[in-house]
Amino acid sequence: MEGHQDLLPSSWLLTFLLLLLMSLTGSVTVVPWKPCTDLHPVDLLSRVLPRNGEAQAGVRMVQEGGARGVQFFRPTQTLTFPSSQLFVNCPHFPAEFSIVATVKMPHTRVKRNEYLLAVVKEDVNQLLLGLRFSKEKVHLIYQGSTGKERLSFKRVRMADNHWHSMVLAVSGHHATLTLDCGIPLELVHKQPFPSDLSTGGSRFHIGSRRKWKGLFSGLLRQLVLLPGSDATSRVCPSSRPSLVELSVPTFLSNLPAISHMNDVLVPPYETEVRVTLGSKPACTAAEQGQLWFDTLKRGLFLCDGTYWHSMLQDKDRLDYVDDHQDLYTSSETLDIELFQIPSVGLFAAMAHRATKPGSGIYRWSHGHFQLYQNISTFKAQAWKQFTIGKKMFLAVSNSMGPADGEPELSVVYRWSNKRLKFVPYQTLETHSARDWEAFQINNEAFLAVANHRTENGNHNIESVVYKWNPGTKTFEVNQTILTSGAYDWEFFTVGPYHFLAVANAFDGTSTQTDSSIYIWLGGAFQVFQTIRTFGATDWEMFQIGNRVFLAVANGHMLCEKGPSLYTINSTIYELDMTTKMFLKFQDIVTYSAVDWEFFTVGDEHFLVVANSYDGSSYSLNSVIYRWQGYEGFVPVHRLPTIGCSDWEFFTSAEGSYLMYSSAKAPLSKVFKLRIH
Repeated sequence: MEGHQDLLPSSWLLTFLLLLLMSLTGSVTVVPWKPCTDLHPVDLLSRVLPRNGEAQAGVRMVQEGGARGVQFFRPTQTLTFPSSQLFVNCPHFPAEFSIVATVKMPHTRVKRNEYLLAVVKEDVNQLLLGLRFSKEKVHLIYQGSTGKERLSFKRVRMADNHWHSMVLAVSGHHATLTLDCGIPLELVHKQPFPSDLSTGGSRFHIGSRRKWKGLFSGLLRQLVLLPGSDATSRVCPSSRPSLVELSVPTFLSNLPAISHMNDVLVPPYETEVRVTLGSKPACTAAEQGQLWFDTLKRGLFLCDGTYWHSMLQDKDRLDYVDDHQDLYTSSETLDIELFQIPSVGLFAAMAHRATKPGSGIYRWSHGHFQLYQNISTFKAQAWKQFTIGKKMFLAVSNSMGPADGEPELSVVYRWSNKRLKFVPYQTLETHSARDWEAFQINNEAFLAVANHRTENGNHNIESVVYKWNPGTKTFEVNQTILTSGAYDWEFFTVGPYHFLAVANAFDGTSTQTDSSIYIWLGGAFQVFQTIRTFGATDWEMFQIGNRVFLAVANGHMLCEKGPSLYTINSTIYELDMTTKMFLKFQDIVTYSAVDWEFFTVGDEHFLVVANSYDGSSYSLNSVIYRWQGYEGFVPVHRLPTIGCSDWEFFTSAEGSYLMYSSAKAPLSKVFKLRIH
């Protein structure tokens, strides 16, 4: 045994000498050491955003304070990427690194823990590293050898609604935070940053830590990881210390100038301009400022170094509106319903407030609306046209009875091909009815009424969904749904699913109440989602590409205590296919909004809002908003209106038009769209 122990060291020495000899003679290849990642700046924000600046679910581009950033509305899988894409040589986070971020945070929205960046081990949902903000603190949280470690910089006042750039540098025991190229704050930690922080099986999450809780609420312009060194000397000093740039996504930093006169991009002065013909060429920095003429679509495009912008193309574009017709009516009008009757023409049913002479049906003739038929109504709120088989119907929502003490009856009228007029067909008892919605599911016809309140003032009542009985050829009650001051129904279909959304305006004490979205299951509507609204008066569903949106018009904020507010946000929601919920996409300030109308001109999409009252005046501008992808809907045109109650878009042989009704004057107006 002793002899064997003496031989062991000598055998190891012999093996070592043999390996050394083989390496010197070239028999063994020595692999050089490589860092886990290249020691170059990594633009984390560009990794999760489309390079061409196209719209992306959960993200919106916003321009504020002379710069552009992105705002996050929800954590989505598109805002993540696996750590293995960065750490290609070994699965470890660098022991020395710096993070450069440019943010704008409003102090009113910042919560306690908002994550700008998180590295999360997916299978166990473990936070490996996170950069977290609060109102006056910046925290770097990471997994140390003995558990969670945290570096906290205090009294860092970034949540002031201004742009700020910060550089966080970490090396061993030391960490520094430099804000706007100022004097760095330094921390010395007991434990050095680990050199063996494994990132295996983890993902980077931008703008969150994978969950709703902790979602970053500000604007993010730049987020860069620099392994191996402190980035401060690379960006400071700077002439714009709050907007230093190490690596900013192109569509946020280098967008070409746009002329507001004609939306044509302005090329650099004295650029060597060449025009390329034929199929779509590449658009890189080498082609920046160059032109391409698409011979198939007859369009002229300009390259900004990343993607082609349309300058001149054979398509319709809206150059906004001109006054076309002042339509004087017998009374104030609360709603317009536009519809076509084959071989007869285009009609507009106007819901008039006054009972005498009732509501008017107008026909479009020679480019103008002219009175065609009067129908006796009782404080009519809305009309709805629909077709069942070959029969055409028109339903009116009457909000009062013919006389005091008499029941309220809303009426369904049928178009008579012999008399060329609408004639009464069926009466249905309603309760201060505000809206009808007609729809079909599996070839069965339905009609839903929004009952607003009972005769004794109870707003929490049942609205009714009627179903067409082919045998009796009448509408019969199919389902009742409890509503709170219901104002509007909106039916829509997404794939194989059918939805019905109600705008609840008042629960008897407050306008802050839940409006509901119902889904059709098992022959009835069941609650799909509830959304808090404020005196909701209208839902408008629309689609842009494969994205589904739902806009609510919030009319007014009223609580048991406190003043009424009419200047409040109306909100656009987007259907998220992952969570299967409508999630907030954009807030828009409105003034007692009562209607949204979505329309398309060429390949451009628009929303127009009916602003009716700001607390002191009914003479307000209603606003046209244009869809601009990352920026969402932006205001592009204002139209003076008086107590605006409804907007409708229509086209005829003469062109495209917008029409609005007034709840405060016996005057509706038609505007003609200038399209070129």
